[in-house]
Amino acid sequence: MKRITIALVCVLMAAGTVFVGCKRNTGSTGNVSGGDKSLENILSRKKFVLGLDDSFPPMGFRNENNEIVGYDVDLAKEVTRRMGVELVLQPIDWNAKEQELNTGEIDCIWNGFTITDERKQNLLFTPPYLKNAQVIVVKGNSPVNSLKDLAGKTAGTQAGSSSVEAIDDAPDFKASLKNVIEYKDFLTALMDLDVGGTDAVVIDLVVANDNINRSGKPFRILKETLGEEEFGIGFRKNDRALQEKVWATLLEMVKDGTVAQITNKWMGADISIIGK
Repeated sequence: MKRITIALVCVLMAAGTVFVGCKRNTGSTGNVSGGDKSLENILSRKKFVLGLDDSFPPMGFRNENNEIVGYDVDLAKEVTRRMGVELVLQPIDWNAKEQELNTGEIDCIWNGFTITDERKQNLLFTPPYLKNAQVIVVKGNSPVNSLKDLAGKTAGTQAGSSSVEAIDDAPDFKASLKNVIEYKDFLTALMDLDVGGTDAVVIDLVVANDNINRSGKPFRILKETLGEEEFGIGFRKNDRALQEKVWATLLEMVKDGTVAQITNKWMGADISIIGK
């Protein structure tokens, strides 16, 4: 009887061990098999939340009816339409854009977002879709014609933008400046330039061209730049399924001419580099 009891206890203990082991394996397997659910989650909830600076024309900005429009907005609208989900445009504080993404408030950053080595350490980017450059805008009657002419003068730019990084990456130029003012957005910086609050604005080329063309302000762009760059769409580091789906859809849009149509509308020419 004693032997039977001992044997029974051993069997129960073994069974318990197997049960516990199975439970742990189920959890682990569930996490592994679940893997990257970024695309599945978007398709399930039928919404795609795009984070943007709503004062960054022509990429994303508010029109006279207070509607958010722009080049990136039109691209995203068509991508989400083909994915069968609703596009939600979420204006964010550009200075806290990565925090907004990593806390799940938005699903991507798609708004003239410059690809940099530093950002790639924390984010997953698509391949570049548009080329850009960091340029200096001055008033038409300014005596400034080169970077050296800005020595002892004040330059403005947008806080948290790649323009700030461009200034930091040109230490001699930065050291020559009297001051660097970081504004909440480029439009505010350009308005301050117009009234003489700053001597120049370091800004994205596409934004500078758009502002000069639409505003009619007597601004001009210096020939010297602070470097060329490329725009990409930023996702959370592990959201590869969603990133790949968005990029695959953009490639489809290139093939059927949709990207060229949208780019011509906003840029005056098909300067997109998607798939090139």
